[in-house]
Parts: sequence; structure tokens; C-alpha cells
Amino acid sequence: MRALKLIQHMKTNAERMTDEVLRKIRDSKRCSELLLALSAEEQKQSTLNVYRDLTAWLGTESDATIAQRYTSLGALRARQGVPFSNLYWAICIAQEHLWAYMQQECFLEEPVEFWGGVILLRSLTQFFNRALYFALLGYEQVAAGEGAISGPRLAQR
Repeated sequence: MRALKLIQHMKTNAERMTDEVLRKIRDSKRCSELLLALSAEEQKQSTLNVYRDLTAWLGTESDATIAQRYTSLGALRARQGVPFSNLYWAICIAQEHLWAYMQQECFLEEPVEFWGGVILLRSLTQFFNRALYFALLGYEQVAAGEGAISGPRLAQR
């Protein structure tokens, strides 16, 4: 599957995907403290933003596209008293759901799409790894007492 096809699927089905991921997060004991700290609306918006951010990132694959967003998210969750493990697990649920979604909804239709699919899977993994990295940076900044975020330190790809 090519990235453009996945992006179109995600845009078309964003609400459904968000609802399914949010249900999985709410069912997970590993996210219980995250759910206590966020309103239902904030839970939904935050989950929806992950897929919106992913579609934007697939177009650029630039760390700057997600660095500020996820560093700020990590800092916000730290200030809210959410354990990083809860944030980490919620992002993992979003990633696992996307993989399952791709298997169910977005089949490779032609053998020639195989290598495009492999490249896309690598890109998806890079996005989620970077989202977690930048969220952790925000956490670390709050833990170090740097309340205000001066800007993330961008790691090389």
C-alpha cells in the first residue's frame, strides 16, 4: 500500500479509527491514570490528533513536523501527573490499531505494491518512535524543572 492510499483511508475513516482506539485505551488498565487526568473530549481530541499528525508527517517525514507537538504533549501529561508509562501505552495502542486497520481494510492489491508497503511500514514505525521520543523529552524537561519548553532537541534521523 502506498502512503497516499493509507492517508486517504485514514482521512475518510478518522472518526471511526479514533473511536476504536479510544475504546481500546479505555479498556486498558495500563492507561487508567491517563484517563483520570483527561476529560472525555480531551481524550477524543488527543487520539484524533495522533492520526492527523501521522498523515501530515507522512507527507514530509520531517522531525520538525511532530517535535513541538509531542514535546508539548509530554510536558502537558507530566504536569497533569500522568505516568509516562500510561502515555507510552496509549501511543502503542494507536500504533497497533493502525497495523490491524491496515491488515483489515487496506490490502495489497498488486505484487508491485509490496515494496511500497515495506517502505510505508518503516515510515509508520519511524513516526511512532519519534512521537514517543519527543513526548519523553517533554516529560524530562518538566522533571528537570524546565517548566517552559524552549524548543526540543532534534535528534538525527
